[in-house]
Amino acid sequence: MDFPAHLMEGYGRYLNKGFVRYKETHERLAVYGQTPDVLVVSCCDSRVTPEGIFNVGPGELFVVRNVANLVPPYEETQGQHGTSAAIEFAVNALNVKHIVVLGHGQCGGVKAFRENANAPLATGEFIGRWIKLLEPAAIAMACMPIDKADDPQLAMEYAGIRQSLKNLLTFPFIERAAQQGALQLHGAWFDIGSGELRVMDPENQRFEKAEPDVLQV
Repeated sequence: MDFPAHLMEGYGRYLNKGFVRYKETHERLAVYGQTPDVLVVSCCDSRVTPEGIFNVGPGELFVVRNVANLVPPYEETQGQHGTSAAIEFAVNALNVKHIVVLGHGQCGGVKAFRENANAPLATGEFIGRWIKLLEPAAIAMACMPIDKADDPQLAMEYAGIRQSLKNLLTFPFIERAAQQGALQLHGAWFDIGSGELRVMDPENQRFEKAEPDVLQV
């Protein structure tokens, strides 16, 4: 089976342009290792690229991606805890100073959860169980709504980000680092069509449009 031709062509362009641009950075990273300050928990949706959204180069972000950008609560049960392992490595080995849970508009995982058994994804062998992590968010949203109910998809995307931030604090090493002021947690949401970024206010948990200090052209 042939390797995808468009990927090989893209690699050629990267090697001739992108890699050359960051050649010294790559050499330094190869010798001294990575020291990112920020961990981003993002959705695996191909339309959402944290490095592109924040316009950063190699070594600047430690990114873990999964369906619907979810953080599971801390647990000591046996299993394959990929997201939790990445978080543990970022905090305890890389000593990141920030964790950003980055959601996005029209998230398929959130949509599958909302449609429940009517959606093919919701009945999948793995996805169905995974997106049940949104159940506490849905309960919290119903009991104490923060956002307007005119867009239930958007409200659930916001609620999922808030729940993931809550779940992060169930990890003892994260709670300890946050209490000591060594780690800050942030929620953000990205609109695919418009490019708008919204950041969660930690005081009222509402999402507001980000206003960069300087727009670089």
